[in-house]
Amino acid sequence: MSIQEELQQLSASLEGTLLFDELHKTLYSTDASVYRMRPKAVALPKSNEDISKLIRFAARHNVSITPRTAGTSLAGQTVGDGIIVDVSKNFTKILSFDPIKKTVTVQPGVIRDELNLFLKPHGVFFGPNTSTSNRCMIGGMVGNNSSGTTSIRFGVTRDKIVEIKAILSDGSEVVFKELTSAEFIEKTKGDTLENKIYKSIFDELSIETTQAEIIKEFPKPEIHRRNTGYAVDLLLKSDLFGGTEPTINLGKLLCGSEGTLAFTTEVTLKVDDMQPPHNIMVVAHYHSIQESLESVVVAMKHHLYTCEMIDDIILECTKTNREQAKNRFFLVGEPKAIMMFELASHSMEDAEKQAEALIADLEKNNFGYASVKIYGADIDKVIDLRKAGLGLLGSIVGDDKAADSIEDTAVELSDLPNYIADFTAMMERHGQKAIYYAHAGAGELHLRPELNLKKKEDLVLFRTIATEVAILVKKYRGSLSGEHGDGMVRGEFIPFMIGEKNYELLKRLKLAFDPNSVLNIGKIVNAPKMDENHRVISGRVEPDIKTFQDFSDSLGILRAAEKCNGSGDCRKLPSAGGAMCPSYRATKNEKETTRARANALREYLTYSEKENKFDQKELYEVFELCVSCKACASECPSNVDVATLKAEFLYQYQKANGFSTRNKIFAHNAKLNKMGSVFPSITNFISNQSLVKKTMGIAPERQVPLLAKKTFKKWYENQKPKSTDFPNGQVYLFNDEFTNYYDVNIGIDAFELLTKLGYEVLIVDHEESGRTYLSKGFLEEAKKIANTNVGIFKDLVSGKTPLIGIEPSAILTFRDEYLRLADDKESAEKVSQNAYTIEEFFKKEIIDGKITPDSFSEEKKEIKIHGHCHQKSLSSVEATFAMLNLPKNNLVTIYNSGCCGMAGSFGYEKEHYKVSMQMGEDTLFPKVRSTAENVKIAAAGTSCRHQIYDGTSREAQHPVSILKSCLK
Repeated sequence: MSIQEELQQLSASLEGTLLFDELHKTLYSTDASVYRMRPKAVALPKSNEDISKLIRFAARHNVSITPRTAGTSLAGQTVGDGIIVDVSKNFTKILSFDPIKKTVTVQPGVIRDELNLFLKPHGVFFGPNTSTSNRCMIGGMVGNNSSGTTSIRFGVTRDKIVEIKAILSDGSEVVFKELTSAEFIEKTKGDTLENKIYKSIFDELSIETTQAEIIKEFPKPEIHRRNTGYAVDLLLKSDLFGGTEPTINLGKLLCGSEGTLAFTTEVTLKVDDMQPPHNIMVVAHYHSIQESLESVVVAMKHHLYTCEMIDDIILECTKTNREQAKNRFFLVGEPKAIMMFELASHSMEDAEKQAEALIADLEKNNFGYASVKIYGADIDKVIDLRKAGLGLLGSIVGDDKAADSIEDTAVELSDLPNYIADFTAMMERHGQKAIYYAHAGAGELHLRPELNLKKKEDLVLFRTIATEVAILVKKYRGSLSGEHGDGMVRGEFIPFMIGEKNYELLKRLKLAFDPNSVLNIGKIVNAPKMDENHRVISGRVEPDIKTFQDFSDSLGILRAAEKCNGSGDCRKLPSAGGAMCPSYRATKNEKETTRARANALREYLTYSEKENKFDQKELYEVFELCVSCKACASECPSNVDVATLKAEFLYQYQKANGFSTRNKIFAHNAKLNKMGSVFPSITNFISNQSLVKKTMGIAPERQVPLLAKKTFKKWYENQKPKSTDFPNGQVYLFNDEFTNYYDVNIGIDAFELLTKLGYEVLIVDHEESGRTYLSKGFLEEAKKIANTNVGIFKDLVSGKTPLIGIEPSAILTFRDEYLRLADDKESAEKVSQNAYTIEEFFKKEIIDGKITPDSFSEEKKEIKIHGHCHQKSLSSVEATFAMLNLPKNNLVTIYNSGCCGMAGSFGYEKEHYKVSMQMGEDTLFPKVRSTAENVKIAAAGTSCRHQIYDGTSREAQHPVSILKSCLK
């Protein structure tokens, strides 16, 4: 029987899912590391019995089992050539909480931040706080012994382990928890695999020479962040092995073992009281990295809760990221490095005293040129900027990337300045400028050289630098891995770091736990060479990918896809805020992440031998549920814009496979509406007939939008000037295809509102926006439209006579897609700089004092705003807030809502209806339903308004219409 037939048989026996198609094997061949290994299958188990079956199957067929949760590992721990077992979808329950013992029991797929949302009402939290906390899962944190920003106060994951339920390599279920020495001895008796494990550990660690070798070679005990090899040095604290502690817990050995010893199915964790409520962050600015690190020794005397560093390279990356550019508000000048020192107290008065004492101490020692105090919600913004560090590095344009070969070293805090001085000198010898960031207060920095691993000479340097750093860390008796684990990038250096004798001990312990050699093979022990199995092939001939759109800002579409470094920000759930990624939130499938789409495109553009490399059914499948919301264009720290990638893919794919009739109808919607608007009543009747909808593949639950009785263009042409006095000047109103045919009343409201406020509103003949063509991949038609519209407006619009638009997805094409499509780049850029959403225009005019509250009534109105996805990504919902908040007695708030899920034609398509509605249910629909009937709901997007009605039976209005109703 072939392996394929064996897998099919296994699949039939599982309660969960086993995937072995080409697409899923591609998607799970990488994580957030530089490595790539193609698995034989991907399993999504639903029960412990499923996991046991998978392990037994692996043992029979001599394949590896690799546990995986969010797949954000940086050392290659979650890639392998066997079966990837992804528990992130089905093992997501918080099982119990004990407020007396302050413990919580969870399955491995529980997200760290979701756990803390659950714990918050109880006044406790799980302390370790990684930069990936809004999507990383407890199973992965246990596997890597994660630490994060708070370890200087609240410790590392290993400190929190109370009990681990796990499945051993023979498929048996066991519990690892705290035992007395007598109970440990009792466990050594018997013939089960569990008994043999306890006996092996007892026999090995009872030898005094073994104990002495561990003490001699392992990192200094003062270094708390340590993940080199297995944590056998901690077991020596037991009185069984020369220590003084009367109890021992092998769960702490499993923590940091990267799934190589057992498969975790449940974890009981200790939780801590919440930190004091009054906090201040002092951000110190430095002229040099060395100066910043020397200041840490002084700063750490001040009982900090956080001590984090960012260098100038990452700060520079924040300038080009739409989301993080907003979080640069606190920076003074252009520092070479900043330190984030967080203090907390039970009173703000005391917190202020602590902050002033810290600043005074820094100044006394001549550290830093500026210190800024940050308060309240602004602290979260600064922390978000720090957390985005890894992803931001992916946004660096070109093939030189921040390589993660040495990014996790930890030394004793007092050694940090000297260690970094030695490190910097070493890098200078190699002509390298490193990137520095992360956990300075814990003696750990994430250090990354900029290397082009597509070049053979840089791959050699990758190893050379890693080897020399290992020697340097050993000199200071540090840990080569502080929190990210050994995996494949550091595994081969373990014998050097802890000595050959200790390494042989680790191999024997691995054999005791895993005699059949099935659990995550090649991690920690028997690791492959660190410069093998890379996701890019060194010395390759770079594929020449021709595209219709201009991807020169990324040096081509392949490099645009390669910006994704796998950090997995696209896996955050609605509670984390933002909109990325709505299709993942609706399905919880890796296939529907931004990461999956970028990785699949990279894979096929790189390795496909087809003449048209886009012509892949797997690519069609991975892009199918992308709603082109553009949330990734701003929320992905690496600036991966999947909507643009999808438009190019659809164009190239449909060139080879043809454009479907339905896609043609949706793409040419404006042209069809022009014909239909001659007899709108007849058109509306026909288009909503069941047979018509069925023929077109439109969901029967949807009503096809109704054409207005008269187009906005006709209404405008029939207007006679009521005034010639326009004190606020002229504006050009973009008559988009949605306003013109469907939302004419909104167009009229916009015209009358602007006129009343003293603006002469001009509408010229122009083309539609091209949005429908872009969404369906009709790029040739979209290009013609872009060229025509740029040609029309280039000599009309300026700072004094701007172009403003009602529908966000239409007007924002001038600022986004037209820049890639238009032939006249200079004119396209000029027009884009003077094209505004109507909300942005109002905000600008309010700031300039041209529009004041005096024009509006003082009637009380409560308004809730739902922002269009393109607004959130390319503009700002805050502009809508400013506009609607102008009348004195308006009470305006913004929903923290993601994508509505309609996304143009997507939500109308029969096969997408359910997932479209699920996207709405994730955040928007519940918020709308809980909104009182007297509260007005503002939504600028025509799709959003239709979706809100279909999902909640509530009428939403365009902000323009609401503001017009506020006029005196």
